[in-house]
Amino acid sequence: MRDNAFKDPRREYYLFLSRLGFAVFLVLLMVGGILWRYYHLQIVEHDRFATQSESNRVHVRPSPPTRGLIYDRNGVLLADNQAGLTLSIVVERADDLDQLLKELDALLGLEAEELDRFKKQALRRKPYEPVPLRINLTEREQSLLAVNEYRLNGVEITAQLVRYYPHAELFSHLLGYVGRINERELPELDPVRYSGTYVIGKTGVEKFYEDQLLGQVGYDYVETNARGRVMRVLERIPPAVGQDLTLNVDIRLQQVAYEALEGERGAVVALDVKTGGVLAMASRPGFDTNLFVTGISHKDYNALLNDQDHPLFDRVLQGQYPPGSTVKPVFGFAALETGVMTPDSTIFDPGFFRLPNSTHKYRDWKKGGHGARIDLHDAIVQSCDTYFYTAGVKMGIDSLHYYGTKFGFGEPTGIDLPAERGGLMPSREWKRGVRGVSWYPGDTVNTSIGQGFMLATPLQLAVSASRLANRGEIREPRLVMKVGDEPVASPVSDKPIVGPPEHWDAVIEAMRDVVHGQRGTAKIIARDLNYLIAGKTGTAQVVGIRQGETYKAEELEKRQRDHALFIAFAPADDPEIAVGIIVENGEHGSSTAAPIARKLFDTYMAITYPEEFARVPD
Repeated sequence: MRDNAFKDPRREYYLFLSRLGFAVFLVLLMVGGILWRYYHLQIVEHDRFATQSESNRVHVRPSPPTRGLIYDRNGVLLADNQAGLTLSIVVERADDLDQLLKELDALLGLEAEELDRFKKQALRRKPYEPVPLRINLTEREQSLLAVNEYRLNGVEITAQLVRYYPHAELFSHLLGYVGRINERELPELDPVRYSGTYVIGKTGVEKFYEDQLLGQVGYDYVETNARGRVMRVLERIPPAVGQDLTLNVDIRLQQVAYEALEGERGAVVALDVKTGGVLAMASRPGFDTNLFVTGISHKDYNALLNDQDHPLFDRVLQGQYPPGSTVKPVFGFAALETGVMTPDSTIFDPGFFRLPNSTHKYRDWKKGGHGARIDLHDAIVQSCDTYFYTAGVKMGIDSLHYYGTKFGFGEPTGIDLPAERGGLMPSREWKRGVRGVSWYPGDTVNTSIGQGFMLATPLQLAVSASRLANRGEIREPRLVMKVGDEPVASPVSDKPIVGPPEHWDAVIEAMRDVVHGQRGTAKIIARDLNYLIAGKTGTAQVVGIRQGETYKAEELEKRQRDHALFIAFAPADDPEIAVGIIVENGEHGSSTAAPIARKLFDTYMAITYPEEFARVPD
């Protein structure tokens, strides 16, 4: 009785039911949570997790395109692609990356710049993307890697096309070269288009036509195992091959131009007068462009950089020299056009020129002068400085600047190459803005014979010769003739240099007699000629000569002697080819630069008219 007083069966029953209900509720809640999570994973998040799962198994690997080839106008291959093997590392597959690099260093002797380049590229790679360490392995390197492959987890040896220049030094500045993409270039590149591509055009045609030569990247969808090893290729989207380029350049003319500069520093440019095509463009000394393709060593680069002849310097586009007397036909035409001179106007040349109210003598190159009754024809043929001093002062710098610019001086020519410099055609505004002083009459005197502030590139010299040959047509020079099968035209200005036929005749006849006349400064190259050449010699001072002193080459070092220049076109009666030539420290345009033009013209005539002229030199 007493125990029963402390028990309440009904209360205990409800307590049990409440506990059971709570337990069931917890169980149902957890099951519901599991079911909701299962639903979320399998239904709501199905696409995302399926994609993640697939991406762990299937990887997209870029397939780099084959770079377009480059040919000369006759189909001679100038830039090729050759098969080579590339050593790459897939970081995810390497057990210990640092140890792997040490083992590869022991086998191959890795250079510091290779390791630095690899580590930088590894930071910006995609998962499981191979990072190149060394391109174009030698046979010995291939053998060492093959023998040790079993202990080099993560290493891949893949076949890849590598740029090769069969005539490397001959076209070093013109074609340029490709090289490894660096940190400075990377932010400016399309990451999709350059996927899997390790090189880019650095200079020359390779750089200017990078978009056309590169092509479009392709992709391989590959299935991999847990270690990232490719099991099979699921799908392949092939890359689009880059477009081939055909140049206006003729390798035979290029070789003649380059060999003619042997032992000298200088530049030669030959243009097709009728089309604006660049037939030859040589800058010497050159260098082996193949050194840069896979990454040049510090030793080789320093050797080129410290060479006192500066082989990396493109003299055609970036060399700026006083044009000297080669501008006299241009300023002679300007004198006729402005009316300060006529073809029959004459001056007396005592060997010097004085400005009004001045005692300073501006010397003629010929001591004692050219005498009396020197007209435009004689002034160009004999290169009379005094005549052009007189004409230049009468015209003034504004007219000299206007006509100099019209003939291509003082601004880039627009050629399809990068890094062209514009030279300098001085003006009042230029001197006031750059030097902070006014223009003086003496500045005009110096400019009138292509000295003083005036500077020109060898390409501009050839362009001026071409515009003289074309009687005022302004046409931009072009290196590339065709991109793929599409022709590349040379733009022609709708504002030509206008002048009456008699003015053009006067200048061109004088240029013809520079070569074929008895007193012509370039008559040395007229021997045995069976076609006509119109030209103009030039000499540009490197060091100044004091008033009253005489230039004595034997007392100067070679690099302090005058530059030798020559412009010309041929045949003079129906021009087809125009040239601009400079030989640094060559002293005399007549004996140093003009013979180079003769070799080029002879070769061109033999190629173009083989039945009428001598065969092309071997």
